Amino acid sequence: MLDHAAPTPKPRVIAGEKHDWELVIGMEVHAQVASNAKLFSGASTAFGAEPNSNVAFVDAGMPGMLPVINEFCVAQAVRTGLGLNAEIHLRSAFDRKNYFYPDLPQGYQISQLYHPIVGEGEVLVELGDGTARIVRIERIHLEQDAGKSIHDMDPALSFVDLNRTGVALMEIVSRPDIRSPEEAAAYVTKLRQIMRYLGTCDGNMQNGNLRADVNVSVCRPGQYEKYQDTQDFSHLGTRCEIKNMNSLRFIQAAIEVEARRQIAILEAGGTVTQETRLYDVDKGETRSMRSKEEAHDYRYFPDPDLLPLEIEEAWVDDIAGSLPELPDARKARFVADFGLSDYDASVLTADTTDATFFEAVVAVAGNGKASANWVINDLFGRLKKDDRAIADSPVSPEQLGGILRLIEAGDISGKIAKDLFEIVYVEGGDPAEIVEARGMKQVTDTGAIEAAVDEIIVANPAQVEKARANPKLAGWFVGQVMKATGGKANPKAVNDLVAAKLGL
Repeated sequence: MLDHAAPTPKPRVIAGEKHDWELVIGMEVHAQVASNAKLFSGASTAFGAEPNSNVAFVDAGMPGMLPVINEFCVAQAVRTGLGLNAEIHLRSAFDRKNYFYPDLPQGYQISQLYHPIVGEGEVLVELGDGTARIVRIERIHLEQDAGKSIHDMDPALSFVDLNRTGVALMEIVSRPDIRSPEEAAAYVTKLRQIMRYLGTCDGNMQNGNLRADVNVSVCRPGQYEKYQDTQDFSHLGTRCEIKNMNSLRFIQAAIEVEARRQIAILEAGGTVTQETRLYDVDKGETRSMRSKEEAHDYRYFPDPDLLPLEIEEAWVDDIAGSLPELPDARKARFVADFGLSDYDASVLTADTTDATFFEAVVAVAGNGKASANWVINDLFGRLKKDDRAIADSPVSPEQLGGILRLIEAGDISGKIAKDLFEIVYVEGGDPAEIVEARGMKQVTDTGAIEAAVDEIIVANPAQVEKARANPKLAGWFVGQVMKATGGKANPKAVNDLVAAKLGL
């Protein structure tokens, strides 16, 4: 079991007209395996290709074509399982899930029902309010994706694009441990973060590379605890599945409206029907898609074209030995090694690219806290303004670290550093060379600073009396000296000299 000191969040309670109700949520997350080839063919998985251009004969369901397992996809599933603290099954098997859709050429989907490759695991989901919940993973199985039906190209016809057909998916099935819309979004976010660190899924929800089916039910307070004690699902309400959600915001909205729909039915004396539903974004409601099928409705049976998948413990150990440092461990290290706050460490480790950039800055600057402050506030803020990703940053870690080194050495002040950062961001160049070439170096000559202080004091006797009566007004003199020196005077030296000259 994962260790964490944070308190567990309270379940979301929704007040109905007659009773209070609690939410119970389980999720089936479909993550596209990061692989150049499909699960059972060598066809490309590149996004955005011309329709039906990435299709092998086996993907198209041509007679006599046999699937051949992609070893790399299996390794990616194992890596994901290890990253989620899950049990890896050395023996698994593929089954045929039979149903008909126009974009499913074979008339069945090759999946894993009875013997998945990954068993039980868990993931720590942290919420913004300082609470955290451990969500149990029931299983992860490999399966092939279907194609895509297109209905908006012709008023009378539908078209089919088979480019996605056969693309490898990992279906990550959770236990019903999630208790609010916010937790659901945080859970998907954490899964995506872990898989990006592992390199097993890019998590691009816009392209459909990460989608979620959300199972929602409601129960009266106290019933969930009975389920936890007994693992008897009869204590929980009937669940409905909201299909193919590819937006964190819509996941939360769909859970909210579906829960209220079920509460209205129950309080009116009705019965919730187990079914699959779709979320209508425009209407802000869920609508029935089909009755919820059970396993027997799909006529599952072992795929006769694929032998059981057997892997060796040594192979799994090799994969485990190659795992990168995962988000939770990296966050803890940033707090311990660099003295960062929990919040700053969370921000910097949200994405592996951000974390790597930050560490490269620290390697040059040598100051973890200052590096975090500049990366989070100045760099991230500027990139967001320009809608740029960290990978496209005009300022390199070496350049940003160089700016911080100049501050640390006393060559430039914080204010000058802001101006220097903007120059480097827009024009590029070596920070130290820019400072020398443009005369931006901070004035540290106490004699020159003292002369400026004396001149300001002599010229403003009335202000001197006010400052001596109220020391807080000494800041006025500091500002005037900084202005007189073009902002180049060492602020600490100015403050010290002003205080001494005024006798404060």
